[in-house]
Amino acid sequence: MSPAGEAARLGADRVRATRTVTLFEDLHRRAASMVDGFYSELPPYTQMPQSLVETDFARGTKLNVDLFFDFLRRGAEPSDEDTRELVELAMERVRDGTPLTDVLDRYRLGATSLWERLRASAGPGESDALLDVSLALLQYVTLVTTRIATAATQRSHDPRWELLERRRGIADALLTGQDPVEWANDPVIPVADAFLVAVFRLCGTNGGPASALRHRVEAIPGVFLRLDAGGWTALIPLQPGDDGAATLAGLTARLPAQQAGQTPPYWVGVGASRTRAEIPVMYAEARVLAELGRCLTRREILCRRTNLQFEYTVAVSDAARPGLASVLAPLDAQPMLAETLEVFVDSGFNQLATARQLNVHRNTVTYRLSRVHELTGLDPHRPADAMTLSAARLARRLESASFAP
Repeated sequence: MSPAGEAARLGADRVRATRTVTLFEDLHRRAASMVDGFYSELPPYTQMPQSLVETDFARGTKLNVDLFFDFLRRGAEPSDEDTRELVELAMERVRDGTPLTDVLDRYRLGATSLWERLRASAGPGESDALLDVSLALLQYVTLVTTRIATAATQRSHDPRWELLERRRGIADALLTGQDPVEWANDPVIPVADAFLVAVFRLCGTNGGPASALRHRVEAIPGVFLRLDAGGWTALIPLQPGDDGAATLAGLTARLPAQQAGQTPPYWVGVGASRTRAEIPVMYAEARVLAELGRCLTRREILCRRTNLQFEYTVAVSDAARPGLASVLAPLDAQPMLAETLEVFVDSGFNQLATARQLNVHRNTVTYRLSRVHELTGLDPHRPADAMTLSAARLARRLESASFAP
């Protein structure tokens, strides 16, 4: 090849290389912008606390995107140090009780979902480029999942991990009504006969503080902790003679101080189980109470049956709740009437207080409540009808907040 031809070839190679780098940078920016929220649509992530999805998983996804595109640009596999944080995040999920197969599946499903989104948004010439680097994506996912599996295998021989696994097994047995007989007399893992059942429900934000809170609860002597889709459940041993009050006071002392005027970042449904056999029933009740706190955005973090008798009754009426919620449907086109009824109920069915809060004349409140009667067939002034309207209002709030004990 002549010198001129060689120069032309080199020039063309440089142009192609520049275009490739520009294309990768553009795809990198686009992938990064798609990260927010995409993982919440994948089946494995919908089973985890949203606060963890918004922190650990979001962080892991961003790391994966950055490492993969760096791999494309440099053509060199990420080092063990490059993937160290990714592996540690995965090990945290295994530590929380997530099966290793599920953890590995998230990488496969996440990569597939993000890649399909990139292909769907690809412009002219980008589709072929994406197809060309699909093998690199497979290599990258294989590399990362292999390192995670290797770390899990190594840690499976760590006595501390074995102890955590056994504690999770005990928690599962107690929560499902089984007697963990194989551990009952274990000197390393004593199992109490009575527990305070505390179900934590997170509001979906402040993942860092939520993780810190979980570690505080984990530090309670003798506690058994189990992660679930909405947060976690703690089984805290009761000392002899304690009806739950002393243990609840100890738990409360561990909770961070609530910020005045702010919505709590979590709620705790609690109840005392005096025998192991009672734990599943109390667990079901505590889940309902914690969900009531979340759905109603209560100001109080602790949710106890004695303070939520009416709300609890409506919440556990699964068959009746949708029908109750529909009672207020005629008011959907009348927001002023709906607001008046809301204030009337919250003010203890006091018309004068309602008028003051709405800054209207008392006769206006009387007229609006009469219209509520006309549209719903229920008179807010009659005790029985007022209770039905209150229950309907509560049922609607629970349905709109996706109540799921």
